[in-house]
Amino acid sequence: MKFVLLVLSWIMVGLSAIAAEPDTLATDTLDNDNRMGLIRRTVRGFDRLNDEYIEPQHYEFTVMGQITRTYESFVLGSNGQEITLAPDGRTKIGPYFGWRWFFLGYTFDIHNLGFSQSGLRKEFDLSIYSSQVGIDIFYRRTGNDYKIRDVRLGYGINGDLFEGIPFDGVNVGITGASAYYIFNHGRFSYPAAFSQSTCQKISCGSWMAGIGFTRNSLDMDYDKLVSTLRSRMERAQELRVDSGMMFSGIKYSDFMISGGYAYNWVFAKNWLFCASGQLAVCYKSSYGKVADEKTGFSMEKVNLDGIGRFGVVYNNTRWYAGCSAILRSNNYRTSRFTANNIFGSFNAYIGYNFMLKKKYRKA
Repeated sequence: MKFVLLVLSWIMVGLSAIAAEPDTLATDTLDNDNRMGLIRRTVRGFDRLNDEYIEPQHYEFTVMGQITRTYESFVLGSNGQEITLAPDGRTKIGPYFGWRWFFLGYTFDIHNLGFSQSGLRKEFDLSIYSSQVGIDIFYRRTGNDYKIRDVRLGYGINGDLFEGIPFDGVNVGITGASAYYIFNHGRFSYPAAFSQSTCQKISCGSWMAGIGFTRNSLDMDYDKLVSTLRSRMERAQELRVDSGMMFSGIKYSDFMISGGYAYNWVFAKNWLFCASGQLAVCYKSSYGKVADEKTGFSMEKVNLDGIGRFGVVYNNTRWYAGCSAILRSNNYRTSRFTANNIFGSFNAYIGYNFMLKKKYRKA
């Protein structure tokens, strides 16, 4: 993933240079000059805005400190039975440095500051916010730190007996990317709420539409699940787990079309609250084996996923501070089996912009 991050960083640096304010450049031919002009106009179009509603970024560089708290919950269900698994939340802190569109940083898990990462979750998230287009790229692999949070098996079994039991027999992976278009991008600014690169001056909202693709995997040790549950039950008590949960691995691709709405509320000078939601219609094509799963095209493989974003920020163009939350749901179901994964993060940050751009410097 370091290579991917490096490539993306260089891409953003290149786009930033292209989008930079006009400089005096020596060109060999008129054709080259025209091509560069077309590329520059295209890139700048992604950040075209109405300055009556949105104040552009005044500075070249920014530094920021951020603390992040992550959350995840995983629910397996079959024939009325449900088992909820979730790891303990993680807290990460780290510095960031930004130049124009290019923003790079690193966060440290405060509970695991050593170099050993054995058994820990692996996460990579990249969100690019421009006025017109947004892009999300994410990579997640769980570790062995799940715990049983809730069990509903029926047959008179008390689910409280199993709460908090460590269970390392499940591994979940998701790799994907999505892009969305913001229709009212001239007056509504997503970057004002989530990348602090502009300031929303007048309350405004916008509809959004997007597409995406993810590759998902789910591996579970059924025998370990049964033995873990039995360890808290009396010997005479019978354990019945539905056959829909008797699988070792599922892999599926997820094709999605999404739509939603976002609104920026300017409730005081330099203050902003943003709330947005997107609902995605997804077709999930699996290539693992699950009991009674249908092959070929089926409407049962059409699922609904969602993503919500919320943010509060203070930004006077020089200093900014705030918090944001991003929550995603990823659902999978067949006629007898369901798997619902919810994961997200809460961020709190403070930052400082410096080095005024030329057009904002006083003569």
